[in-house]
Amino acid sequence: MTTLKTVASLFENTPPRWGLRGDPYLWREMRAHFEQTPLPASSDQLSALIEAAFESLTGHLISELDGFFIERFSHGGMSSGYVSPNFWREQVVSLLGVRFSEIDQSA
Repeated sequence: MTTLKTVASLFENTPPRWGLRGDPYLWREMRAHFEQTPLPASSDQLSALIEAAFESLTGHLISELDGFFIERFSHGGMSSGYVSPNFWREQVVSLLGVRFSEIDQSA
């Protein structure tokens, strides 16, 4: 039996470190958001999906320069709830692209 790979499967293992304290919460929301989304045909399409989900879930563009606050990600502490678009642009999109390539090559 073949298991359909979804974009959520790329989010199974967390990054080795985070940008800001709200990023792990966004990671979890992204994984849930993509549970039923099949893997796209290309890494460019994957990047576009991630950027669109980032905007949909945060109300901010991934291209923004400064971190921003998301109330639902705030769970106490001085910097709690802040998300780093730079982290998502520079680390996450790249990490997920590598994971996508590994899945694509093993198919």
